[in-house]
Amino acid sequence: MMKKTVMPITTMLLVLFMVGCHSADKRKNNLGEALPQEPDYADTTQWYIADREGVADLFYIISTETGDYTLDGVTYHHADTYKDSLRTPLYGEMLGVDTLLSGRLNYFSPYYRQCSLQSFQEKESIMERLNVALSDVKKAFAYYLTNLNHGRPFILAGFSQGAVIMLELMKEMKPETYQRMVAAYAIGTSIDQETVDKYRNIKAAQGADDTGVTICYNSVRDASASLWGKSVIAINPVNWKTDETPAVLITEPSPLLPVNEQKKDTMTVHLDTASSLAFVEGYTASDYVMPLIGKEGNYHSREIWLYRDQLRENMALRTQRYLAEDK
Repeated sequence: MMKKTVMPITTMLLVLFMVGCHSADKRKNNLGEALPQEPDYADTTQWYIADREGVADLFYIISTETGDYTLDGVTYHHADTYKDSLRTPLYGEMLGVDTLLSGRLNYFSPYYRQCSLQSFQEKESIMERLNVALSDVKKAFAYYLTNLNHGRPFILAGFSQGAVIMLELMKEMKPETYQRMVAAYAIGTSIDQETVDKYRNIKAAQGADDTGVTICYNSVRDASASLWGKSVIAINPVNWKTDETPAVLITEPSPLLPVNEQKKDTMTVHLDTASSLAFVEGYTASDYVMPLIGKEGNYHSREIWLYRDQLRENMALRTQRYLAEDK
C-alpha cells in the first residue's frame, strides 16, 4: 500500500514554535481560520507505507509542500490531506525520500495538515498554524507506534517544517520509545542550546555510527546565505565529522533531475564550526532560490538530494550498529 515531495523554513519558525503548543481541530483554529478535515490515521489513505519486511523502520515527516489556497471563497493555510490535487506534492516528497533513502528499511510517512509556505512570513499566526500540523503528526506517530511498528527499531527523520515537528516529538518521547530510536535526522533546521540542555533525548551525533543521537546540518555557499541561527548540533553529512575536515562529494546524473542538472558534479563540503554551517564549494547546478524566504547561495532545497547516497548509507550503518548493540 503505497501513497506516495521538498521545501523550506526560517529561524522565526523554530523560535515561535517553541514558545508553546496546544492542540486544535474544530474545523477552525484559535485564530478563527478555516481548517481542512483532520486526518484519520486508521485510514490507510493518510499514509505512504512501504513495508519491505525489514528489521527496522524509517519514519519520515515531510517538508513544506503547500501554499495558501482558496476553496468556495474560503482561504486555507493548511494542506487538505483528503483532496487529491493538494495531496500530490506531499506524495511526491514521500516517494522521492523513500526512493533515495530507505534502502531496506520499512518506510512510513503520514499525510498531515502542514501549514503553508506563506505562513512563515506571518509572525502573528505561524505558531497557531504549526500547532495544527504538530497535533496531526503526534497522532500519526502514536498510531504508528501502536499499530504499525510492532516493536522494531526505527529512524526518525524530518526536513524543514518536518524537522521542527520531529524535534517536538522527541521532546515528549517516552524512555521505552527512545530506546528503540536508532537515530534522528533533523534536516534543514537549527537546534539551540536550551533545547539540548533541557531534553535528554536530543543529543548531538559525534560520528558516523553512534546511536540514539540527533543529526543536523544546513548547507550554504557561504555564511551570508544562511537562513538560521547557529545550531549547537551540526555535522558534516559527507564524512560525518564535527570538525572542519573537508570531504569530497561527487553526485552522479539522475533521471530524477531536470535536464540542466544531468551531469556529474564534484564538490567539497566542510563544516564551518564558527557558524555551524556546511559550506559547499563547487556546486555548479542551477542555484534554485526558494520562493518567499529563499536566498541565493542557500541550498536548503537540496539538503536531501545532495547527500542522498551518504544519508542512505549512514542510516543503514547506524541501524547495523544499533542491532549489534546489546539493548
